[in-house]
Amino acid sequence: MNTYTTVPSGEQVVQELPWRWKVQGRIFLIGGLGFMFDAWDVTLNGILIPLLSTHWALTPGEVAWVGTANLIGMAVGAFVWGTIADTIGRKKAFTATLLIFSLFTVLGAFSPDFILFCVFRFMAGFGLGGCIPVDYALVGEFTPRKQRGRVLTAMDGWWPVGAALAGFVSAGLVALYGDWRLTMLVMVLPALLVFWVRRSVPESPLFLIRKGRREEAAKVIDDLVAATGAESRAYSLPDAKEVPRLSAGSAWHQLRLVWQFNWKITAAAWSLFFTILLVYYLSLTWMPRILIGAGFAEYKALVTTASMAAVGLLGVVVAALLVERVGRKWILAITGPLSALTLVIVAIVVDIPTAAVFWLLVFGFVVQVAIPVLYAYVSELYPTELRGTGFGWASTFSRLGAGFGPLIFANYFWPELGLATSFALAGGLVLLAVLWMAFFSPETRQRRLE
Repeated sequence: MNTYTTVPSGEQVVQELPWRWKVQGRIFLIGGLGFMFDAWDVTLNGILIPLLSTHWALTPGEVAWVGTANLIGMAVGAFVWGTIADTIGRKKAFTATLLIFSLFTVLGAFSPDFILFCVFRFMAGFGLGGCIPVDYALVGEFTPRKQRGRVLTAMDGWWPVGAALAGFVSAGLVALYGDWRLTMLVMVLPALLVFWVRRSVPESPLFLIRKGRREEAAKVIDDLVAATGAESRAYSLPDAKEVPRLSAGSAWHQLRLVWQFNWKITAAAWSLFFTILLVYYLSLTWMPRILIGAGFAEYKALVTTASMAAVGLLGVVVAALLVERVGRKWILAITGPLSALTLVIVAIVVDIPTAAVFWLLVFGFVVQVAIPVLYAYVSELYPTELRGTGFGWASTFSRLGAGFGPLIFANYFWPELGLATSFALAGGLVLLAVLWMAFFSPETRQRRLE
């Protein structure tokens, strides 16, 4: 290929390729499996809370650290791995996240005491925290522009799959063996298999271009053109933009760049991530305990929570169908506050089993329309050199809220204000974030990635 022709650029060629399941679809599937384990692990926190409360005789305030340690680890991992991905490459970061998660999950399953258990959950979260920002950056940069909204939205279909598997598999293991350690160990073998498969994924050509590795980028682009059956044509590869070296300060350097890029957009991304995912993580972390407290049997509480997650797959399908027609902002403006409202209704009717289950299913559907659109939207707000970092820092902020939120929820808001009022306060934060987005953040539907 002639790398000196002015138009089109190599990036444009990648974004205009036809969609092929054996090419971009394969990357979508491999990336999605890592996302599935992220969902499985987060959902497992809520499952472990009632089990470990009994095993180590923990109070609600103490056992809340199960979720907090794991999610804070994910928060740290989200910005560290996002920066690593923008510095050393999507592929290397892509393959390492699950290996670290698997190692510390095994160690956590054999923890002799609760403090060491929380340390290992933090480290497992650190490894897994890189999955979402790295996976979205990689999949988004391989996906043609016309399909990008639907594909990035469909990525979140892996979340209800992982969350549902966590609930149903754990419920079965607890019913058969009564051992909480098995609920952790069952994840490790498939996670290692996904790690092995990830090694075959090529590096993102957009990243290679930014790093100045022009020959490698050209080879990846040429291979993509050949594999998709697209017409071969000349393209240009622009001069490399400065990419920071991996160092102790590079994460903070990238953070400054994210805010300097556009502070209003970054504020919108962070606030949407923080509030919508706070509502969702509150439900995942405490719903089994809430249902058991309302009189549900332990097994039924786990199955009900798993069903709440499973019905979210329908929400992802609806989101994928609407995201390119309606646009990202309108969907978020409606489904974000509505998901919080339905969770308030769950709290009000929790003592009526049939009504509680019905509204939990409604919540699971609505929130999973919002979340995949949120992920697609935020991943499109930043240019290539900041995409992994921008998404990673937004994810970090949300994980901090999701980590400390349930802890504060269990120690203060729930006992002092009641369940419904506590969920309503979280819903008010969602409404404020949506209003900020409406005024200060652009629509990204069909916009070409830079």
